[in-house]
Amino acid sequence: MGCAVSRVTQNLILTLLGMAVLRISAFSATYLNYVKPGFRPFLIGAGTVLLILGAAGLVQAFRAGREASGQAHDRPPGRNPDHEHGQNLDREQRWNPDHEQDRPENHVPEHGHRENHAAGHGHPHGGPRVAWLMCLPVFAIFLIAPPALGSFAAARSETPPPRDRALSAFTPLDGGAGPVDMPVGEFIGRAWDDDSRSLTGREVRLTGFVVPSKKKGRWYVTRMQIACCAADAFPLKVAVRGIQAPPPDTWVEVTGTWIPQKFGTMPNGVVYPELAGTDITKVDTPQEPYE
Repeated sequence: MGCAVSRVTQNLILTLLGMAVLRISAFSATYLNYVKPGFRPFLIGAGTVLLILGAAGLVQAFRAGREASGQAHDRPPGRNPDHEHGQNLDREQRWNPDHEQDRPENHVPEHGHRENHAAGHGHPHGGPRVAWLMCLPVFAIFLIAPPALGSFAAARSETPPPRDRALSAFTPLDGGAGPVDMPVGEFIGRAWDDDSRSLTGREVRLTGFVVPSKKKGRWYVTRMQIACCAADAFPLKVAVRGIQAPPPDTWVEVTGTWIPQKFGTMPNGVVYPELAGTDITKVDTPQEPYE
């Protein structure tokens, strides 16, 4: 059996948890690995509340400890409260045959009486051992700091992205020279749902991380898309041909042109749009890794 959590320890863990939340939300952009940017004010508020509650609990616990210490020093010398307490219990437990309530069958065992008597005095007890689980997010944030979802999660999710864009949402592409920077999700939408086929012959540049493919001669440039947090993330993949695949999880900028599909209707299963790659550049992980 693990030890119970004392009041001081509970408040200390609460304080550390609040500091951990503030560390990833108020003083860095690490929170973007787990939630969308709009959640930052809520994280800062929650971290502040946890920090205040924990600090207030620590102050209260230290004050209570000082008061108890002061009462112990003020107690008259020569008296042992524990010894007197034990003598009183022994006197209470003596059996008097002249009294009905003291018959052996009505007599409470010594150890049970002492336990109940001690429990009735309101001695402070520790909190439940499950409270130690609050240490896990603190250790995870301060020691591990899990990164954003990568190729491991993307390779195990074959859910196609939802096609909720209206056809009129696709604005004409810039007619200037050079590749057009485009989110992976927009490229997928234009490849499948744009009747004007605006991607035809246009050079585009996609940014994402590398996910290997089981098929030879191709790999995926991928971004994860979230609606709320990393728990509901699903991958947006574009198959790249003509360029050798970098190591998995490498963030790259891939330049190339769309390969139009040759089938008339969408086949069953998951089908990813394809890009004929012409150039690739390794880049740093973006501050906001999700689309």
